[in-house]
Amino acid sequence: MSLFKRFAEWREDRQLAEMNISPELWQQALGDWAVYQGLSDARRAKLQDLALRLLLRKDLHAAGDAEASDELCLRIAGMAVVPVLELGLDWYDRWHTLILYDGPFRAEHSWRDEAGVVHEGERALSGQAWLRGPVVLSLADVQLSGQRDGYNVVIHELAHTLDMRHDGANGAPPLHHGMSPAAWKRDMTAAWDDLGHRAAAGQPLPIDAYALEAPAEFFAVLSETFFERPALLRHTWPEVYQHLADFYRQDPLDNGRQA
Repeated sequence: MSLFKRFAEWREDRQLAEMNISPELWQQALGDWAVYQGLSDARRAKLQDLALRLLLRKDLHAAGDAEASDELCLRIAGMAVVPVLELGLDWYDRWHTLILYDGPFRAEHSWRDEAGVVHEGERALSGQAWLRGPVVLSLADVQLSGQRDGYNVVIHELAHTLDMRHDGANGAPPLHHGMSPAAWKRDMTAAWDDLGHRAAAGQPLPIDAYALEAPAEFFAVLSETFFERPALLRHTWPEVYQHLADFYRQDPLDNGRQA
């Protein structure tokens, strides 16, 4: 470790010691979230530590009429660090700014309709992410996240930043040593095709249909479901569930413990 990095960590530790967040505030911020409730005491403490470090390392800006209270900042940070709980915050080192809007915001966007036609134009979005930042979130959608229905805009957008670390946003994040890219592609493609068949047949879908817009969205929606509704995902596509457990190095069905 370089001298500069050791100094940065020492300074960050001092800043953390001065923040002194009460247990009551953590409870207000995350106590109703099933993912947080399911963590062991040790892993909950780890989440809190990483969440505070994230807030120290990133620039958080409230835009327009958005107002971000301490409770809301802790909720966003707590949700944001769940995907990297076993990977480490360095996986987020390519972006530095988080922008919060009070509700869905309009941005230039491309999307594919049900007929497979790609459209370009403005669209109301609940979140957006780029490899070098910023990450943009709608506070209204943050408030809707973590309600036991599989939806979590924070995890969704942060999953995009992980995906983009390898050849852009294509649904294939950089895999760890020992993971098979061929097996990942095979099983993700099979699940994608299965989801498309279910949608075409008008059947109930195990994950949000937005996943069918692009492979990148498929990975992001899978990531939401992996943490928010893991039993459903493992029942539907057990191979996909195992790939995500290997990538995130977590098994949410084992009390959130390391995989």
